[in-house]
Amino acid sequence: MILVMLGTQKNDFSRLLKEIEKCIEDGTIKEPVIVQAGSTKYKTDKMQIFDLIAREELDKKKQEARFIITHGGVGSIVGSLKMNKKVIAVPRLKQFGEHVNDHQKQIVENFAKQGYIKGVFDIKDLKQTIKEINNFTPKKFVSNTQSIINIVEKYIDSH
Repeated sequence: MILVMLGTQKNDFSRLLKEIEKCIEDGTIKEPVIVQAGSTKYKTDKMQIFDLIAREELDKKKQEARFIITHGGVGSIVGSLKMNKKVIAVPRLKQFGEHVNDHQKQIVENFAKQGYIKGVFDIKDLKQTIKEINNFTPKKFVSNTQSIINIVEKYIDSH
């Protein structure tokens, strides 16, 4: 099973779900997909979509997932890494009205550069990244909350 987490932002993130649906249709994804969609309203019979999932249930689904596809929120990324999950992160982008700015792009870039996750910055690259995830060995994540706060503060201060 693949777990997809879109976070709780008020803005739509259908762009990611459309690409995942294409991957299901072309056979790149052959297993069940469960989505925690937040405010994104997307209709399909190819994925099991929930608006929100209780934290305990979401943690259970994270444990069961072969890997996780998530938006670029720090909480979603770190929570998945703490469970030793392989993570593909796709940042919500301002240009598509998915967020108020592009801070998720910088977050995903930082985690990917350090070897913790696979980042997808062009949605067309999702298919190839899914194909490569089995061969990806993430760097072991050691929680360092202050380091993450520093990354976010540095980004905020620079914009």
